[in-house]
Amino acid sequence: MTAYFQTAAQTFRALACAAAMAVPPTAVTGQTIPHPGAVRLAIQNADAQAPRAKSVVELQGLRASQTALSRDGTRVRLTSLNPYANGWFLLEIDRPGQRSEAYHLENPDPLTRDVALSDDPVPAILLTEGQTRIKCRPWTMATPELSDARTSGLPFAPICDGQLYLRNPVSGARTNLERTAEFLRDNVWFGESLVGFVKDTLYKDRYLASGEVLAGADPGEVNRMLGRADLRDFPVMYTTMTFSLVGATPERMEMGAWYAVRGAPGIYASALQPRMISPEILGRRGETNALDGVESRADVYLVAFDMTNFDIGYETGTEHPRLEWSSRPSGAGRSWTLPGPDGFDTARPLATMGMVNPQEARRIAATFTGGFKRDHGAFRFGPMAGFNNGHHYGFVVQGTVLSSLQPGLSTLFVLDDGTVGMKTWTEADNALLPQIRFARQNGVPIIERDPATGNGVVGPLVRQWGAGNWSGSANADLRTLRAGACMKTAAGRQFLIYGWFSTATPSAMARTFQAYGCDYAMLLDMNAIEHTYMALYTPEKGGGIDARHLVAGMSRIDEKSRDGHVIPRFIGFPDNRDFFYLMRKEPLP
Repeated sequence: MTAYFQTAAQTFRALACAAAMAVPPTAVTGQTIPHPGAVRLAIQNADAQAPRAKSVVELQGLRASQTALSRDGTRVRLTSLNPYANGWFLLEIDRPGQRSEAYHLENPDPLTRDVALSDDPVPAILLTEGQTRIKCRPWTMATPELSDARTSGLPFAPICDGQLYLRNPVSGARTNLERTAEFLRDNVWFGESLVGFVKDTLYKDRYLASGEVLAGADPGEVNRMLGRADLRDFPVMYTTMTFSLVGATPERMEMGAWYAVRGAPGIYASALQPRMISPEILGRRGETNALDGVESRADVYLVAFDMTNFDIGYETGTEHPRLEWSSRPSGAGRSWTLPGPDGFDTARPLATMGMVNPQEARRIAATFTGGFKRDHGAFRFGPMAGFNNGHHYGFVVQGTVLSSLQPGLSTLFVLDDGTVGMKTWTEADNALLPQIRFARQNGVPIIERDPATGNGVVGPLVRQWGAGNWSGSANADLRTLRAGACMKTAAGRQFLIYGWFSTATPSAMARTFQAYGCDYAMLLDMNAIEHTYMALYTPEKGGGIDARHLVAGMSRIDEKSRDGHVIPRFIGFPDNRDFFYLMRKEPLP
């Protein structure tokens, strides 16, 4: 057999890190001589970005492979899709005279467990964690774990004594609204217009909530660390949140104030109506459109996460966002010779899952939905529609690029050291790709950092419906149910804030995030409760999970078992939509 290195720790990471290595400058020439590994990976990266038909595996410019040959002629190939991330692997088995097999494996402990092929006469997967080494051969007739795992039907089927998961292709749950909309889009030639008509009429402001202002009510105990938003007044309002709050109730929340969520350390909730934002913010001319009477009184609910307490991940749904072309770009913005903007239109042989793996589910704290579907996740109008293939929104899972990150787009990302960031992506940021563990792009910024002051300022396209790809209706009516996220620093800590806007334009979102002191903000998804879903989870006695939803109606999207127990979306069953999830940090060993 053939193996590049002797141990797991030396294998994939060493090969990938060679890209950053170079022989020191020589005394004669003063030039840097590239390391042979760097040359190999440079060629691989260039090939990955070439505008040609390819597979999703070929897009991974950092991938590294080992190949081994058994005595019976079986060839085993293990590919780390991103050795820095150490999370996703593709195992390929070629048996003489049989069809090739491909298995998408996930390492649930990428920070501590290395995965490689062993250098034994009989190949094995070698798992190394500290001084512990485990070998498994799940493809053999003696231990047919892979075939059993594939036929189990489990989304995450454990193999190798539970040290790895096989990600099985599964179907994800969809609501009736999603089924109807997708049927119309896919089967009726004017289906997109019909869906838009329904949104503009039957569903316009369907989710509008405008809580009663309660004169003379006691606002309760405001959290001192986050304080209050910049409002002209702080009346007490009624909300439909289902959270249990410390020092207040959802029926008695002071607008703009932050309250700790009971039983959920590091998580805080707030609410307001944009009409109460300070005149100094609302009166800034030329930044946003004026707020209309409906969105001014529409409820906005926010949840803040103290990121010193949480890890964050991102997972694509079983169906969305897809990888083929969006129907929006045209002309120079689309290459008709390719099946998709990155050269492919399917994730196969990888399996997109729509749920967290069982190991991560044990410490789950919250989930919220991601961004636009692929068909909406590209530009039809404006400068961005005419180049870079219309700027299809990018996304990365476990360091694996499923859709290339595009410059000019708002990006929520997580590095391999746990750092969470939000920024407008640039070409120079591609240097971060070896460190990117998760990333999701969705449109252009609502709020971005002023390079001179570091403060948050309104994004330049907030007022432009087409150029900003803010969706909404075909008549450029921007007001609808929306969700967004922002980053804020308070008391020396970094906070990720999720915002739910019962009906709003991007202008109302911008003013709200400004009032809360955000230094960067972006749109997530919109138009329906299932697309703006957000839930918190606290442990129950007996080992269960208590799910608390930001809005009461979101509970209907979860499923129930035969005995009536709630099965939370994204945790208990695969879903067709993408989502972010937060996990409570565990103490270091």
